[in-house]
Amino acid sequence: MNKVITGFTTAFKGLSITFRHLFASHRKRKILPASDSNYFKQSGGTNTIQYPHQRLPIPEVGRYQLDVEMDDCIVCDLCAKICPVDCIDIEAIKATEAIGQTSDGTTKRLYAAKFDIDMAKCMYCGLCTIVCPTECIVMTNQYDKSVADLSQLTYQFSDMTPEFAAEKRREFEQQQAEKQAAKLAAMQKKEGGV
Repeated sequence: MNKVITGFTTAFKGLSITFRHLFASHRKRKILPASDSNYFKQSGGTNTIQYPHQRLPIPEVGRYQLDVEMDDCIVCDLCAKICPVDCIDIEAIKATEAIGQTSDGTTKRLYAAKFDIDMAKCMYCGLCTIVCPTECIVMTNQYDKSVADLSQLTYQFSDMTPEFAAEKRREFEQQQAEKQAAKLAAMQKKEGGV
């Protein structure tokens, strides 16, 4: 019998706290940045924010969704090498000649056949953004990426088709074969002239 009374008392205390907060909160929360002096004083008598209609301000130094500006990428692979969880997958193809320049004037000599980032694995450390020499990989202020399937969190930034990638590989292999043949011919000519 004592346990039943304790159960009812505990339930009554819990429900009284719930009802007190339910009827006490009648104002919407004001959206204030964390740097505001009233940020921690506004909890009394307010509801939570009405997401997604209301959103808290995003700090400038926040680490959220990664984005890649492929026009500025030199496919150096530094971001993939420094990633502690291996969420960046890059496949480079050497070009037969310079293929353009980035916005900071760096010459591009590699094609990005594949540049995928698996945001399901990403730990948002920001190391990839620090080592990027052309600053083509950045963290955006996007943080709400709800998806139905985990594979949808793998973002593909390269727009190179498999056919175009195969063509560029063939061109590079052909150039290398021509260079090797010219080198071999020069060596045979040198040996024959001695």
